[in-house]
Amino acid sequence: MPLKTQLHAACQAYVQQRIEACQHAMQAAQESANSETKSSAGDKYETGRAMAQNERDRNAVQLQQAKQLQGELDRIQSEKPCDTVRPGALVHTSMGRFYISISAGKVSVEGLDYFAVSAAAPVAAALSGKRAGEQALFNGKPVQIQGIE
Repeated sequence: MPLKTQLHAACQAYVQQRIEACQHAMQAAQESANSETKSSAGDKYETGRAMAQNERDRNAVQLQQAKQLQGELDRIQSEKPCDTVRPGALVHTSMGRFYISISAGKVSVEGLDYFAVSAAAPVAAALSGKRAGEQALFNGKPVQIQGIE
């Protein structure tokens, strides 16, 4: 399997894990709210239900964000070759290897570490549009682009 395809699959697994975690947390919060029973301290009942609802709402927002990441990832054509730094590019630089896709952090494939970063990330923005052999400035330091796949 091509390297970019493996990196793309790792990013998809990351997003899927986030979606499942949010769904599980939402379900747990809903079950917690449903299990609250009225007691002689009525305020405690209402507070418990409100806290569970707030937790469910917070997880719903995180779920929506994870689904947006999934949408961004779905729009990237990882199999398409790149000659400039853009979404879907695998960029080898003097400061590391970057897969321009979504912010998924460090991804290890075949014993090597890569950083999955979104196109909006500062390092990706600094490299955007550049070609192999060119140089960019990131945090005031020169970064040499050694190759792009």
